[in-house]
Amino acid sequence: MSWQQIYDPFGNMIISTLLAAIPVVVMLAALGFFHIKAHIAAGLGLVAALAVAIFAYGMPTEMAGKAAMYGGFTGLLPIGWIVLNIIFLQQLAEKNGSFKILQDSLSGITEDRRLQLLLIAFCFGAFFEGAAGFGTPVAVTAGILIGLGFSPLAASGLSLIANTAPVAFGALGTPVITLAKVHGYDLMEVSAMIGRQLPFFSLLVPFWLIWAFAGRKAMMEIWPAILVTGLSFAIPQYLVSNFIGPELVDIIAAIVSMVSLILFLRVWQPKKIWTSPSLRGHDISAAEAKPPRPAVQHSRADLIGAWAPWAILSVFVFVWGLPEFKAFLNGIYAPKFPIEGLHNLIMKVPPVVATPHPEAAVFTLNLLSATGTGILLSAIVGALFMKYNPIQIVANYVRTFWLVRYSLLTIVLMLALGTLTRFSGTDTTLGLAFANTGVFYPFFGTLMGWIGVAMTGSDTASNVLFGGMQKVAAEQLGLSPNLMGAANSSGGVMGKMIDAQSIVVASTATRWYNHEGDILRFVFFHSIALASLVGLYVTMQAYVWPFTLMVVK
Repeated sequence: MSWQQIYDPFGNMIISTLLAAIPVVVMLAALGFFHIKAHIAAGLGLVAALAVAIFAYGMPTEMAGKAAMYGGFTGLLPIGWIVLNIIFLQQLAEKNGSFKILQDSLSGITEDRRLQLLLIAFCFGAFFEGAAGFGTPVAVTAGILIGLGFSPLAASGLSLIANTAPVAFGALGTPVITLAKVHGYDLMEVSAMIGRQLPFFSLLVPFWLIWAFAGRKAMMEIWPAILVTGLSFAIPQYLVSNFIGPELVDIIAAIVSMVSLILFLRVWQPKKIWTSPSLRGHDISAAEAKPPRPAVQHSRADLIGAWAPWAILSVFVFVWGLPEFKAFLNGIYAPKFPIEGLHNLIMKVPPVVATPHPEAAVFTLNLLSATGTGILLSAIVGALFMKYNPIQIVANYVRTFWLVRYSLLTIVLMLALGTLTRFSGTDTTLGLAFANTGVFYPFFGTLMGWIGVAMTGSDTASNVLFGGMQKVAAEQLGLSPNLMGAANSSGGVMGKMIDAQSIVVASTATRWYNHEGDILRFVFFHSIALASLVGLYVTMQAYVWPFTLMVVK
């Protein structure tokens, strides 16, 4: 028996919107204000979502339970699978001692924490976002930063802030490709439109990142390096997205930015070296911050050995991200399991879609093509390169699993919550509240993308969720559908830093367990402020000359 979604069950959008927001409010309040452990907070949010879906929206109990279960499966694969295996590689490198050599080599480029942050969190993170996405960049960069001596809050929060501007073109352009494919946008037109929105923020975010870390004065001390980093990322981002396509935007821009910054630092260094490992204005205990190490020289062989596991990781992640290779592996083994009692039994209806259509619920066990599998194989190859024997590799993997067990549980519960809100229609109620803002729609439509990513943890999922609604609303208001489709993705990237699964990935990578609320409180202002700036920029593109000249009709 099918069930049709209802987006205003009480005939009053204010009441319906307030009810729809309860699960998210419960989870965020538990994390951010009541300091409840992340897996318990996620469990409370899930219970609230079940209650709202069943009793307020009339969703059949069995369907609600199966939607949550389906979300839990997607939490394990691909997200949990990535987290487990990237932490495994990090553990191997730390125990082997090569991670310390890697840190020393990065310090050799510059001892200044601000410049290290630009190089690792922004440039290196953007490469991993472009190649893999789905939490990989935060896991890698937060782990490296904590090893360099950054405080846990700095390593976690700043990695999340840095992982914004590249997200729309992450995982080889998957969010943009999905937006075009699912909702009928022209791929090159919407890619070009996003490429005319995000480069401004690609230039802004490095400045914002250093200001958040060290303050305005310390930021101005290294403004030439920040400008080089931002410009060398923004220009390729614009050119590739507008004239080539969305697939390689982040990878090309990240490599250009990384090389440009390293070359620039060979001829320029700041007069004052910033060595503080903690965030300005945030006190941390001595146990949580490591003092800066004196510069250490290592042999070329040691340096190659230290960087080899991460070079191997980059190659594997890039290859695993190629659509052709994914298709090849899926052709070998990728069984699909339709969720009985849920698959194609929930109907989405207008105004979210033009005509009613069923929601698919098929779990694909694409274990071979999953990014986490590529990371696991790279970790095994790296472990052999680091001279671990098979017994040691297995023992370390078991220890890593035990180390991240609660983080995996949290991710499962978070995805269960997000999937249930999608199938029950409560997230659509929140989206419709934004859609009813008339002339202010360009601003609030952008925030619709922000809330979509904040709830689902994925720019791709947000584009699937709200891309069609953006198109319909834009046409009704006489706006460019490409403008608002792009705004959904561009605004969504700023929600990435507050989505629960990203915060859990960051806390796990830094092993700062049970501090997810601290991370959330730190990044929340940055998230809403940057999302609002994107909304204002999109509004100018909609109404204000000469910004209107950039709009792809």
